[in-house]
Amino acid sequence: MTTTEKRYPLLHKIDSPADLRQLAETELEPLAHELRNFLIQSVSKTGGHLSSSLGTVELTVALHYVYNTPDDRLVWDVGHQAYPHKILTGRRERMDTLRKKDGLSGFIKRDESEYDTFGVGHSSTSISAALGMAIAAQKSGSHRKAVAIIGDGAMTAGMAFEALNHAGHLDNDLLVILNDNEMSISPNVGGMSNYLAKLLSGKLYTSVRESGKKVLSVVPPMRELARRAEEHMKGMVIPGTLFEELGFHYYGPVDGHDIPTLITTLQNLQQHKGPQFLHVVTKKGRGYQPAEDNPCTYHGVTPFDPGSGRMHPSQASGPSYTEVFGEWLCDMAKEEPNLIAITPAMCEGSGMVKFSRLFADRFYDVGIAEQHAVTLAAGLACDGIKPVVAIYSTFLQRAYDQLIHDVAIQNLPVIFAIDRAGLVGADGATHAGSFDLSYLRCIPNMVVMAPSDENECRQMLYTAARHNGPTAVRYPRGRGPGTAVEKRMKPLELGKGRILRQGSAVAILAFGSRVQAALAAADELNATVVDMRFVKPIDEALIVTMASSHELLLTIEENVVMGGAGSAVNEVLAAHNIAIPLINLGLPDEYWEQGEHESLLEAYGLGQEGIINAVNHFHQQASCNTIAARTNPH
Repeated sequence: MTTTEKRYPLLHKIDSPADLRQLAETELEPLAHELRNFLIQSVSKTGGHLSSSLGTVELTVALHYVYNTPDDRLVWDVGHQAYPHKILTGRRERMDTLRKKDGLSGFIKRDESEYDTFGVGHSSTSISAALGMAIAAQKSGSHRKAVAIIGDGAMTAGMAFEALNHAGHLDNDLLVILNDNEMSISPNVGGMSNYLAKLLSGKLYTSVRESGKKVLSVVPPMRELARRAEEHMKGMVIPGTLFEELGFHYYGPVDGHDIPTLITTLQNLQQHKGPQFLHVVTKKGRGYQPAEDNPCTYHGVTPFDPGSGRMHPSQASGPSYTEVFGEWLCDMAKEEPNLIAITPAMCEGSGMVKFSRLFADRFYDVGIAEQHAVTLAAGLACDGIKPVVAIYSTFLQRAYDQLIHDVAIQNLPVIFAIDRAGLVGADGATHAGSFDLSYLRCIPNMVVMAPSDENECRQMLYTAARHNGPTAVRYPRGRGPGTAVEKRMKPLELGKGRILRQGSAVAILAFGSRVQAALAAADELNATVVDMRFVKPIDEALIVTMASSHELLLTIEENVVMGGAGSAVNEVLAAHNIAIPLINLGLPDEYWEQGEHESLLEAYGLGQEGIINAVNHFHQQASCNTIAARTNPH
């Protein structure tokens, strides 16, 4: 017997949910204990989303025990809480590859497992997707079930309520499970509440209710009186009135760590028709004290020591771009009394914790509601406030209409501090901010800046604060090259780049994070390096100068090539009728896998070697074409 078999005797038997369903119900509590310990040990080596996953161990066990997965559809929202699901669905032995190149995704991914019914990464999609599956089951005559598991944070998004509103008007068999990990498991979510959930979800209550409706249907006033009595009775003991009004039968709240109650309730709900809503209360970080004490810290972790809970120290020095933004925000607030900061549930990730404490009355976390965040900023800007929207590049995509319609058309002075621009390493394609230069530069009135180092980031943010129109400063995850950050703030000249190195035949026009790679390659190529700074307005005069004084131009950006900064350079050359050999380097027309950030950049030819190889390949092709022309003059 191996060490793993000795340590996890029950878990070792589970290669699929079918194996789980062979266990006696009395074995499920010990299995959950093993699963939780395995999860802690596994994530301590790879990093990932820990506290949310620890909170759903018992719920995951109960769901796969009751439902006939993968035929029955479990749709997880976001995927932060789905590591136990991965372990129970045949991926236990691959958990050491989590978030690594060619390894398991940190999120739910359809092409990774048949148990991953819907790909996720962004929040609040589960109810819509599960409803679609429920409708599809009805259309095909299938009896399979559809279950959406959504967290209380994801329920703050409008999309979740749009789906609830639609589902409540249909008769499809859909179960929505609200995983509420904000409430503590207090006495009201104990014996009495669990008993009520089992009672209300049972056949007897349902039968009496439906029979009563039939009897009272011939006496409309009595039926209405009974409906109101039921509604008020339930409203006194359970917080489900809102969901009942939306058309769902509400059950709960139940203790999400009580496996027998979960199984009984889920088995009862399987027998019901139409939309059902189960409110489950869990505790983030359950069973691991450091994560229970600091659920935010252990939400997304780097590798750590499972014994002490201490994160392994980072080798990097100097502030990250996120920290540079956080410091600028506090400094700018002291200078600008009308500045207000907004974030859609990314206070910690966007570096706003210090600001939220120092300027609590000027800080608004709107929850996972990106559309609202942008239009809220637009409304503030209309009446003299200087709003700063701190948001990840990948999440700004969700508010694109508001960006265009509510901010840019009205030319409102809203500042977008766009974090996680470009590739994001282990989080993969769902979180990569690789489209923003393309989708921002096509919007009239927008000013778009991309800093090449930490100090440039600070000065660009200040430039944005002094501009009377919509601006975006997009910066990557992690740290820059280590440039000292000047406390003094001075606005940059709008739309002007800067020459960092003068060379001869080749000019590299670099945007944002790729400037340092361009400088490293330039020594070998004896190339001119230009930090373009602005993607819009772009420095046309500088581009024309570079084209007239060099034999080859190369653009490089950490953004898709299609429609990106390089395309802006191409448009300038075309407008000025300038014909010059040109290489556009950027991300290809595909979605990117997870892996170590620098390795991914090298793989896509966006590092030092990639630049050198691109130029050398161009010269080789040019030489071959010259020889071919001489050999075949006609």
